[in-house]
Amino acid sequence: MNSEQLSAALYEKYISPTKKRRAPSIGIEIEMPVVNLNGEAVSEETIIRTADAFRAHFGFEPSGTDANGDVNSMTEPETGDNLSFDCSYSNLELSFGKDDSLHALHQRFVSYYRCLQDLLAPHGYTLTGMGINPNYNINHNQPIPNERYRMLYHYLHSYSEYGAEPGRRFHERPDFGTFTSASQVQLDAEYDTLIDTINVFGLLEPYKALLFANSYLPDYPDYLCSRNMLWEHSMQGYNPHNIGMFAQPLRSVDELLEYIKSQSVYCTMRDGKYVNFKPVAVRDYFTRSEISGEYFDGKTYRSIRFAPERGDLQYLRTFKFEDLTYRGTIEYRSSCCQPIRDVMTVAAFHTGLSTQLPALRELLEHDTVIYGHGYSADELQHMLSLRELPGFLDRSAVSAQLCRILDLAAAGLDAQGRHESEFLAPLYDRARNLTNPAKDMLQRLESGVPMKQIIADYAEV
Repeated sequence: MNSEQLSAALYEKYISPTKKRRAPSIGIEIEMPVVNLNGEAVSEETIIRTADAFRAHFGFEPSGTDANGDVNSMTEPETGDNLSFDCSYSNLELSFGKDDSLHALHQRFVSYYRCLQDLLAPHGYTLTGMGINPNYNINHNQPIPNERYRMLYHYLHSYSEYGAEPGRRFHERPDFGTFTSASQVQLDAEYDTLIDTINVFGLLEPYKALLFANSYLPDYPDYLCSRNMLWEHSMQGYNPHNIGMFAQPLRSVDELLEYIKSQSVYCTMRDGKYVNFKPVAVRDYFTRSEISGEYFDGKTYRSIRFAPERGDLQYLRTFKFEDLTYRGTIEYRSSCCQPIRDVMTVAAFHTGLSTQLPALRELLEHDTVIYGHGYSADELQHMLSLRELPGFLDRSAVSAQLCRILDLAAAGLDAQGRHESEFLAPLYDRARNLTNPAKDMLQRLESGVPMKQIIADYAEV
């Protein structure tokens, strides 16, 4: 593809869907750690059989299997709800078909969750609401045996090949995908407000770090939200444009398309096999006559040379905090899994604010609470993901600004007349006390509360 053809292909993939008229809907994905309360590694066989029993109980249909023939993804045919496993069998994901009611989605979540807990309890297992599996150093942390996750695990472990390159800084947990859990929401993107939405929600990211941090990792004790750091300093962040925040505000759809061209592709498929290779920027990928990569032949990895094809664009997978998808949605990706009783807070927060974009822009563009001290939104997001607030911030002013943001979210939800702002109540407590689940957990651990008790508390629905 030449440059003009590439622009047209990207426009068709990412921008055209935002012009289609659709009924408003919410897409929610909730990943949860599976914890063996006996202090042992999770048994993949136990989890697979649990999922089979869940499938039989609710009438879900198989939608994916691993290399051993075990069902690792299943879908409810009427709602489109899905149970799957993200990266490993110790990270269970519930995602939901499109709906416009947070209450309806929550009711379905609770029904599925309680069934899973009842099935897991006899084995001494539980799901819980944490962004890091508390048994991350006990579990096997092996990828699900299928093409995608085997490739991803292998690709992430290739970081040592690139550590000597200038500016590269990798952590030493390339298995992080097997023990990190997120709470993600997808909301419809509209062409006319697309750029404004990305920019405004980008300014919001530092405040979100304060509210939703829930991924403390003892390996990196300064972080309350280590998930983002783990992505950034891994092969997923080899090209910084693939992850995290946009360093500068976007000015137009054309500039967004140019940004997408600067993002990297690192895998594709040939003859039913995933091929991974050194990340290549999209704008450069299609100028090459040949790419060198490797694939797993069932026993070992083999080298391969192949020519880029237009269809390879479907394997451009990025992880921006505000990630435009081919579905015509923006996926908000930066929030950790929350304590189960607060499971709807992430979706409610984003849904409410998405209808208050002009007021949110006004609030954040004139913010002098965290902005105006010489730091960018990206820098502030990193700083406010740490355990200690920067000394230049006025704590009472930060608390008050968080409450104003939540008031906007509540107004957006209340305008629907469905009493959905009640899902924001836990966030007001966090805003007033400048706390979050990770900080609460650490304070309790340091006061002598056993981790097993915290796991149980964060598992309560």
